[in-house]
Amino acid sequence: MLWILLIGVPLLLGLVAQARVSSAFNKWKNVRATSNVTGAQAAREILNAANIHDVDVVEINDMLGDHYDPTNKRLCLSTDVYNTPSVAALGIAAHEVGHAIQHAKAYAPLKWRMAVVPATMFVSRILPILILAGLFLPALLHLPGAFTFQVIMLVAVCYAVLAVFQLITLPVEFDASRRAKVILGQMGMIQPGEETTGVNKVLDAAALTYVAAFVATLGQLLYWLFILFGNRR
Repeated sequence: MLWILLIGVPLLLGLVAQARVSSAFNKWKNVRATSNVTGAQAAREILNAANIHDVDVVEINDMLGDHYDPTNKRLCLSTDVYNTPSVAALGIAAHEVGHAIQHAKAYAPLKWRMAVVPATMFVSRILPILILAGLFLPALLHLPGAFTFQVIMLVAVCYAVLAVFQLITLPVEFDASRRAKVILGQMGMIQPGEETTGVNKVLDAAALTYVAAFVATLGQLLYWLFILFGNRR
């Protein structure tokens, strides 16, 4: 029951969120914006309007893999977003530019997320090893219960780091979407009515995936904490 509540339900939420993103993108990528501006053109125009001239806009072959790389100052847009003048493409491109604007303005939550990235990458690499070690090594090598307790404690610490990262990510992503919605309207790249609705649906669906990721990580953390304190008792 505990596994279903803390891991199964968040997993289901994540699947629903991914389905909503795919559904929204597939619908609105086929709706052409009246401005006839592609995602790449929109990104460059918004960057210029924000007086940001040191960020490259590049095309990547990764479906829905659009992202802003603050280390190399690159705006990476998937092929459909980069080349298409669709409502979905404009929403996603403007969202990623929102991160570049955050970077230029030293937006605090983005700085916090960047600071946590090295620790997040490290724990993501060692976490599978720790889980496998905790599950199989005690039985194979007849190790004492203290070993299992220590491994579980390390697993919990790893999930705590990931949960902090996911929590910090929420305001970063919400703020980028807010900026995108405002900027697209102000610059006339989308029109009120259907186009505004489409951008909102695409970005709101994407936001749900970040909420689902945080809930899933928090569920994992609580699950391992319950195991940890159960073993201690």
